[in-house]
Amino acid sequence: MALIELDSGRKILVDVNIREAADDPEDDTPDVARMLRERLDKDSKTGHYYVDAFLLSHPDQDHCRGLERHFHLGPPESHPGDDKILIREMWSSPMVFRRASKNHTLCADAKAWKKEAKRRVQHFRDDKPMESGNRILILGEDENGKTDDLGPILVMTDQEFRSIDGLRDSSFSARLLAPMPTSDDEDEEELLSKNNSSVVLRFKLSAEGNEDACRYLTGGDAEVAIWERLWARHENRPHWLDYDLLLTPHHCSWHSLSRDSWSKLGEEAEVSPDARSALSQARGGAYLVSSSKEILDDTNDPPCIRAKREYQTIAKEAGGRFERVAGPQPSKYTISRDGPRLKSAAAAIGASVSSGAIGRQPLPHG
Repeated sequence: MALIELDSGRKILVDVNIREAADDPEDDTPDVARMLRERLDKDSKTGHYYVDAFLLSHPDQDHCRGLERHFHLGPPESHPGDDKILIREMWSSPMVFRRASKNHTLCADAKAWKKEAKRRVQHFRDDKPMESGNRILILGEDENGKTDDLGPILVMTDQEFRSIDGLRDSSFSARLLAPMPTSDDEDEEELLSKNNSSVVLRFKLSAEGNEDACRYLTGGDAEVAIWERLWARHENRPHWLDYDLLLTPHHCSWHSLSRDSWSKLGEEAEVSPDARSALSQARGGAYLVSSSKEILDDTNDPPCIRAKREYQTIAKEAGGRFERVAGPQPSKYTISRDGPRLKSAAAAIGASVSSGAIGRQPLPHG
């Protein structure tokens, strides 16, 4: 779960994982919902908490848990006036939902997101005014031409966009790298479906007059087949994949780097050269961040000790650092004109990316 605050002041939320246990004062689960609201603004007219944009990378429960309880879903005028958070603009991918639903049943929060996304798309198709609370960006083309009529609200794969909630924002840009269009190869399409297809975005964030102060790569739970295909697609333009801040995909899972099972093969498991290439485009001094439980030297995956070692090597090659989001308080990276830094006691400067933790399982992304 990541909150990106742009130099402009607008805020983008990436995924959510708020556990019901936090509502119990006798339980020590961190109250992430409270922490989130403390970082959000209220609309000056309605008094409602809001996020300017909310990206759901994919519909696994640990990426959308708490959506119905803490966010207003439905027309903005139907907001009940409580402390539910208004989503001014949804960023959603029908292809990610389609691929996910082939492999598992959607949880209640994922179904609620899908229903709200459909409502907003229909609002657009009905040619109604697209104001805050009704806006949506569709990330990636759906199959069989199902998104062909959505031009003004459709972001095509490989396209870069710079608007939030209907307004251009010069303090950021984001390039959509995945999901990629459906493949004519049935075996490949089945592999992509099984490999936790997720939205992959590479942000450029500005700070202190530097329009390219930080490049942030986030990919949800995307696994090895996705990263291999991304490298095949962008090998001749690797700068599309480079970063100063990487959220290591799928909670530092070995399955984002290899087709081999760590639990079965151990040290004999081999890394995929193409997946590693896609994930190793670190710029000088880059941070590679694992949103995961404690990474132990055992057979668990995720998180996986072998993946941690690989990311540590990538960080070392770039003169950077590997970090793990840990503890009950969010980790915060502040961005100055010289790039991101893990926040100290000093006040935040410019843009920032915050990542929180719930219990022992930190929230993506940060």
